Amino acid sequence: MSEASQDRGLARGPDIETVVLPRTRDLADGFDIRRVLPASGRRMVGPFVFFDHFGPRLLRAGSGLDVRPHPHIGLATVTYLYEGQVLHRDSLGSVQLIRPGEVNWMTAGRGIAHSERTPPELRARDSSIFGVQLWVGLPKKQEETAPSFEHCDAQSLPVLEGEGLRLRVIAGSFGRTRSPVATFSATLCVDAELAAGARLALAPEHEERAAYITSGEIEIGSERFQPGRLLVFAPRREVTLKACSASRLLLLGGETMDGPRHLWWNFVSSSKERVEQAKADWRDGRFGKIAGETEFIPLPE
Repeated sequence: MSEASQDRGLARGPDIETVVLPRTRDLADGFDIRRVLPASGRRMVGPFVFFDHFGPRLLRAGSGLDVRPHPHIGLATVTYLYEGQVLHRDSLGSVQLIRPGEVNWMTAGRGIAHSERTPPELRARDSSIFGVQLWVGLPKKQEETAPSFEHCDAQSLPVLEGEGLRLRVIAGSFGRTRSPVATFSATLCVDAELAAGARLALAPEHEERAAYITSGEIEIGSERFQPGRLLVFAPRREVTLKACSASRLLLLGGETMDGPRHLWWNFVSSSKERVEQAKADWRDGRFGKIAGETEFIPLPE
């Protein structure tokens, strides 16, 4: 049985609503990523409307990640690294290096532009990059909020440890533990490390929940799942995940979005007309400029 057909069979279990297999996409200049959301079988999970997984990838000396300035509206971006470093610049004037275990939360609201690059000091030698970027759709009442940027270092994020588990709460809440990152709705976003044989009980505290297997192998009931799967869980059920080997998961979910969202390129909105306006604004140079940047990604044809 192929992996794809096996996953379709596994999706029929009582604890799992569906299994999403990412698609490969070219992010920039041949830098391939795995696009997890949106998918044909699942457009979003809780407030998360977009999910990219990149790396692990070796960056040779003299090269690096170069995502040129580009715009966003109607969302908040969450960047979280397992390995490497990324230098963030935006049209608010923010300049922030992000390292593993830290969080960059950028609220686009009515409009922001930013770039993401390997910092100059890492380009002099071989380095690696490995992480995720997620987009959180904003509730309709906050879609046009003022843009903002927040950075939390690893020491400021709560960590739960015990019985072979190490959980860092990136954003939102896990049980009684809450991240300092300000969110717009109930959110679940946790970096979970499990030793071989460890069990993680995921309570039905959030309306929608999923787990992305970054590495290792996970058992739920009598079924096993390999890396690169997004397991979307059935609502209102406690789910127990067992690590068959040392594993790493990204738990995500939260409150169901208050209606569908239109997603075109880097724009998210409940209104098609607002997306069209954002296209025109980027094409005509009405987004803010980023100090130190002379390049930009043009509006796709």
